[in-house]
Amino acid sequence: RIVSGRLVVRVTALGEETRLGAILSRAQCLEKSPLHALADRTAKGLVSAALGFSLVLFLIFPPLVAIHRVVALLIVTCPCALGLAIPLCFSLATRWAAKRGVVIQNESVFERFSQIEVLACDKTGTLTEGRPQLLLCRSRQGTEADDQRVLQWAAALQAGSEHPLARAVNAAAEAQGAKVLPARDVQAVPGRGVEGWVDSERIRLCSSRWLREIQDSDVAITPPSDALQRAAESARQEGCSLSWMVAGQERGSGEPGEPLRVEGLLTFGDTIKPSARAGVAALRALGVRCVMISGDHAQAAQVMARQVGIDEVHAEVLPADKAQVVLELKQSMLAGQHVAMVGDGVNDAPALAAADVGLAMAGDQGGTDVAMETAGLTLMRGDVGLVAEALALSGAVHTKLRQNLFWAFAYNVVGVPLAA
Repeated sequence: RIVSGRLVVRVTALGEETRLGAILSRAQCLEKSPLHALADRTAKGLVSAALGFSLVLFLIFPPLVAIHRVVALLIVTCPCALGLAIPLCFSLATRWAAKRGVVIQNESVFERFSQIEVLACDKTGTLTEGRPQLLLCRSRQGTEADDQRVLQWAAALQAGSEHPLARAVNAAAEAQGAKVLPARDVQAVPGRGVEGWVDSERIRLCSSRWLREIQDSDVAITPPSDALQRAAESARQEGCSLSWMVAGQERGSGEPGEPLRVEGLLTFGDTIKPSARAGVAALRALGVRCVMISGDHAQAAQVMARQVGIDEVHAEVLPADKAQVVLELKQSMLAGQHVAMVGDGVNDAPALAAADVGLAMAGDQGGTDVAMETAGLTLMRGDVGLVAEALALSGAVHTKLRQNLFWAFAYNVVGVPLAA
């Protein structure tokens, strides 16, 4: 809408100080592609060969004839054709890609990108919007007061956290006017949940994986009530993420005292990005096999994967294990085939580094700096379709590079002997 008044803008960074400027500046200093290195070596060799050939001509022909032929030889010799064959392509590709929202940070990685066979995708924030909402907060007792208490405990543990599920809990607590209780000794357990002390109770907000680990250990625990189990199964069928609230102090199965107890269940729903299905379809049309890697439970990951058209899913993968999944995918590839990984969070950085090509997604939610530092390409929009566009561009650039090198070689191979 059009409004009157004054707009005050503060510029905090200019030129190379901006995120995009820093990425482009750093990209110019990184390793050259194999074809670029080959062209540079060949150009240097061509100059040396032309000078050596000129000396041979002076030894074979009389001086006047030799001078005539040497001048013709030096005029025809064109190392700049080899020197410009690669940088010009990458320069144009970098400009075009940047306009489309793809920042090429490393030309070596970009050349390798044209040969990927498998794309591993993170789920939350990459294929989904990354803005989950709290759909259900239910206590073991099922009363309104107890449900409110579970929400208060969850909000106390999640206060200040930047995790998408934590933001959903905090937003729900604020919307319902729930009192935020003080928490102490709060500690995040990567890939499993968070724990701390609230109201003199030790509280855990657990993933399904962590709850199973507790149940399988030698720790006394009261299992979820039938109502909570039915609610959890219904949420799983709908593809929702689950968090279980466990209260109490650990003790052995034979020790006296109250066991741990499952106090409540929280379910979360996220939305598939509108462009995700079309982006996956475009990648499959290019012959790329798409794989989802998620820390969520298997049913939620499978539901999301079916919605976007992905058949292969690795679920309940801890953040530290994502890189191992990528390495296993690489080991299954044939020679010359590569694996790419696309993600947006801190947890994805090791997997991005382990992949042959890492793609950091800096979408609406803002990809983390560590992911963008690790990746070879950065997607400035949260759109999986950009991966297909970047892949098509990479293939076209790779083809053009070889054409340029062929004609540059052909010109010098034919022209230099004729001039001599």
